[in-house]
Amino acid sequence: MENTFAENANIFKAFCDETRLMALSLLQSGEKCACELLEQVNVSQPTLSHHMKILVESGIVVSQKKGKWMYYSICPAGSEKAITLLKKLTELTVNQTESKKECCAWLKDAVPKLTAVVQKA
Repeated sequence: MENTFAENANIFKAFCDETRLMALSLLQSGEKCACELLEQVNVSQPTLSHHMKILVESGIVVSQKKGKWMYYSICPAGSEKAITLLKKLTELTVNQTESKKECCAWLKDAVPKLTAVVQKA
């Protein structure tokens, strides 16, 4: 279970940086060489490598070495996994109205008692 949380965190981590979002935007038009990304993203090569590693580890991007350059593209399966995960994590599992009634029921009884205590003081 803990490993699943770590894997899920890696997916969201991929989306939590401006440089990575820019790289993803560039990859929407198809596979790109690291050199192309470097020209557009305006970071150093080691910085780009770091960001691309995070995207690849998340499963959202795949990489392939061709000669001396790395090529990157969006992984449809990784993208779908991120979409499914977000939907799953934000899905309501109980009726919120019922949950609020149960949660705040104690407050209905506590407020008059608290008011009485404050008025006596």
